[in-house]
Amino acid sequence: MGSKGRFVEWAVVGSDIGPLLLAATGEGLVSVVFHADDAVRGRALGRLAGQLGAELVEDASGRLAEPIRRLEAYFAGGLREFGLRLDWSLTTGFNRQVLRELASGVPYGSVVGYGELAGRVGQAGAAQAVGAAMASNPLPVVVPCHRVVESDGRLGGFGGGLETKRRLLELEGVLPPPLF
Repeated sequence: MGSKGRFVEWAVVGSDIGPLLLAATGEGLVSVVFHADDAVRGRALGRLAGQLGAELVEDASGRLAEPIRRLEAYFAGGLREFGLRLDWSLTTGFNRQVLRELASGVPYGSVVGYGELAGRVGQAGAAQAVGAAMASNPLPVVVPCHRVVESDGRLGGFGGGLETKRRLLELEGVLPPPLF
């Protein structure tokens, strides 16, 4: 076992936006990583082991069965709220506050501006800090940073790439599907 006697289960699952690496502790889902090919998976797992001080095991006890089922339902258009137990240990302070507000206060099919989200957590004028919180989100898709846009409606940035953000917003009906 890891230095704290903890272990993290992980699995790579296919999705409409490419392979996703999911990781869970006994507390809940702790990480979702986009574009989880072999190289990305190796780096992400190494980072997780160091950050959590835990041993990594490939989905040994089935901790990921429910998150996988719910992600499949989301991508099939049948799930609007994940309702999963989340382990917030990879984020702290302002970032955690912003991500929790995002998770609970920006529902499926809607968007919020960086500045508006800053105001919701009592930090009006901290739009750039909200952007940094989105960039450090350890649970994208489930904690929907793709729903945060610029005040003028432009997409803004996205750690999974703008095409991934567009596809997620299309899935949720915020953007129309491409014509071609």
